[in-house]
Amino acid sequence: MKSGDQPVTAVTDPIRINFAGFVPLSTVDWRGRSVCVIFFRGCPVRCWYCQNPGIQSGQDIQNADDILAMIRSAELLISGVVFSGGEATMQPDVLRYLAEQVKRMGLATGLHTNGVFPAVLADLISNGLIDLIALDIKPEWNLNTVKGKERALGSEVKKSLAICTTGNQAGVLPSFEVVLTLFPGSGEQIAAVSPDVAEGVDLVLQQGEYTGIRALQLEDLKAIADTLGRRVRIRTREQGEIWYEGNRNCGNAGIR
Repeated sequence: MKSGDQPVTAVTDPIRINFAGFVPLSTVDWRGRSVCVIFFRGCPVRCWYCQNPGIQSGQDIQNADDILAMIRSAELLISGVVFSGGEATMQPDVLRYLAEQVKRMGLATGLHTNGVFPAVLADLISNGLIDLIALDIKPEWNLNTVKGKERALGSEVKKSLAICTTGNQAGVLPSFEVVLTLFPGSGEQIAAVSPDVAEGVDLVLQQGEYTGIRALQLEDLKAIADTLGRRVRIRTREQGEIWYEGNRNCGNAGIR
């Protein structure tokens, strides 16, 4: 270095997130754990029944380290962090960064996803960065009558299902569940999905809610579960979440 030269300081751009919100303490987003929840903004799917339509689009760009500060503020109350949305896998770089940092804190990491970006899930699983994946499959995408965009997205979700199932069976993805959000008339759709869900994977039948549509009640969901011939978890607003063994002798009769 010549006299008078100044040392060069490497400049690293901060990692940023299109941020949608933070819940410092939740006991419903990861069964058996108290967690905080980070919501990512943006989603390529935009389900008509989405619980968070206000964060399907738009921008609120934040520094990822500011999000880590939020997590640290809740650290004494939680044992894990859940990444949700929107769709967190739309922002793979910041999702990976946050997962790495959360793991370094000694906290468990969970992800709620629609599964349309299987390569992102494969990366997180193979690098040991995720402890729970809740894969929210859209049952109607599996019907033979579905074409176009939904058909293509359904194909990607099937890849995600296979990746997560393999990771779970190998022990590198400790917890994996498939969530099906159901409305009246979902029976045919469930019959198209359930054979692809391995017996050892937790299958959750979740009560769908949308203005003007009758919500399926516990007995309705039990009747659907009876057609599947397997143990499931049933989730409703009124009864919370229960395990249901089902009537394994029902076959496919009575699907609604």
